[in-house]
Amino acid sequence: MRPRGPESPILLSVFKMIEKNKIEEIIKEFIRGTDLFLVSVKVSSGNRISVLADKNTGITIDECVSIHRHIENNFNRDEEDFELQVSSPGLDTPFIVIEQYQKNEGKKVEVTDNDGTKFTGLLKNVTAGGFELEAEVKVKGKGKELKEISFNLDQVKTTRVVLTIK
Repeated sequence: MRPRGPESPILLSVFKMIEKNKIEEIIKEFIRGTDLFLVSVKVSSGNRISVLADKNTGITIDECVSIHRHIENNFNRDEEDFELQVSSPGLDTPFIVIEQYQKNEGKKVEVTDNDGTKFTGLLKNVTAGGFELEAEVKVKGKGKELKEISFNLDQVKTTRVVLTIK
């Protein structure tokens, strides 16, 4: 039996788990003062990091690359091994942050409330705490009528843009 010590040929590769909060701080510091906003950061096992960022006019590939490089430059690959992906949220991705509501104000959206009821209409009057939806609703004895429905964000399970092809 051979002794194990510094001369041992067995190398142990121990990388620490990267903290989500640290990545969020790094990104927020980088985008501060710009029109970019952070949508989400996910860190899965094996340090697979997924970052979603956007801006009101749509994030560019160059901006995603800049965020990616900034994150890379803040970690030492000898201490932390990770896989990193920076992209924009897809068109069918549910809204996560208020900035997504603001970006899509005036567009047709589908809102699912906490009870599972779905509403489709025009997103209006977005505030920090909620929004209004101009939607056609069934009125007993009258058919459908255009009404504004107010939502607090805590009443909403999901909101997504409705894609329409002309």
